[in-house]
Amino acid sequence: MSVLFACLLGVYLCLKLWLSQRQVRHVTQHAQQVPSQFAGTIGLDDHQRAARYTIAKQHTAMVQTVLGGAVFVALTWGGGLQWIYGLLGRVMARSIWFDVALVASVVALLGLVDLPFEWWRQFRIEQRFGFNRMTQALFFADAFKSLLIGAVLGLPLLAAVLQLMRAGGTFWWLDAWVLWAAFAVSISVAYPWLIAPIFNRFSPLRDEVLQQRIGRLLERTGFRSRGVYTMDGSRRSTHGNAYFTGLGAAKRIVFYDTLLERLRPDEIEAVLAHELGHFRLHHVLKGIASSLALALVWLAVLGALKGQSWFPRSLGFAAGAESPSDGLVLVLFGMVMPLFSFLLAPLRSALSRRHEFAADAFAARHASAESLVRALCKLYQDNAATLTPDPMHSVFYDSHPPASIRINRLLASASATA
Repeated sequence: MSVLFACLLGVYLCLKLWLSQRQVRHVTQHAQQVPSQFAGTIGLDDHQRAARYTIAKQHTAMVQTVLGGAVFVALTWGGGLQWIYGLLGRVMARSIWFDVALVASVVALLGLVDLPFEWWRQFRIEQRFGFNRMTQALFFADAFKSLLIGAVLGLPLLAAVLQLMRAGGTFWWLDAWVLWAAFAVSISVAYPWLIAPIFNRFSPLRDEVLQQRIGRLLERTGFRSRGVYTMDGSRRSTHGNAYFTGLGAAKRIVFYDTLLERLRPDEIEAVLAHELGHFRLHHVLKGIASSLALALVWLAVLGALKGQSWFPRSLGFAAGAESPSDGLVLVLFGMVMPLFSFLLAPLRSALSRRHEFAADAFAARHASAESLVRALCKLYQDNAATLTPDPMHSVFYDSHPPASIRINRLLASASATA
């Protein structure tokens, strides 16, 4: 089985590097000419800037992929995980807290490996292309807050799952899935008023004219929310965005202040109509349902692997493999799961792009297709989004349709209703 996992890791790394190389090559080849759909709205300088930005991000992603593979090998067949396991075993008894410490240690280690890449993206790539407004202090404050929230929310959940693994019987994973589903839904409800304000300031939308326009749109679409808010996204970046957050009565509409500064009222209305489409067409609920269904499948696989000595042995864990701790099984499963789940990426991306097309069509019916096209062109330009992604890379990574295809559909919709 070691050979199987080694081959799977090789396929995973080669596929990711191949896709990144395709993206770099394709974007470079099309950097000298703006696609015809955008010739009147996006200049060649902006198009080439987007190409350079995309290539810079891909180069960083390739380095991170290689390093991630090296860390995987070091922790498994290289004996790193065996060393951490032994170190903890010398200071702690084999209990549920041993397993919690083991999982937390590996998660913290992997987080430390990723942190320099996040810093590089923010203070080298984003800074170079004029997007960064974050200070070093704010960056590390965000990292500390994320760590603290992860510990406060994640450690009790981890302990509960490990307890179920220890004493829950053959079908412990069903109970774990119910616990996870309740946790995920609770976080979705609590996020707008409990977690998001820890990182950003939210204030009610003060533009009365825009507020009235949004109110009429909400009435037309039969949507209710707890309010329309502006978020201080400009503290960290010049990128603009808008989103919905929360479930049920806790739903909020949130605009980045950078987006409000850039778009006209009719364009903001069109962007909001697109986001409303996701809710009215039940895309959010479908996304939650599919995520929970996939979690059930993964937990069932984890349940089948629990107690199987071949699983830790095949990943280089020799001592104690005959009676692996639940924490060890959980760590190893968490490390190998991305090797399998990445193969499902095209399916997830295809479903997401289908939802984006449907939300665009909803926006065209309830607002203005032309306004949405203008808004998207401004966002593509301001965010330096490539207009010419590699098709294969897009299949795996892009949750939104390629810019040209999306604009063509909206223009066709506008012509049909003219």
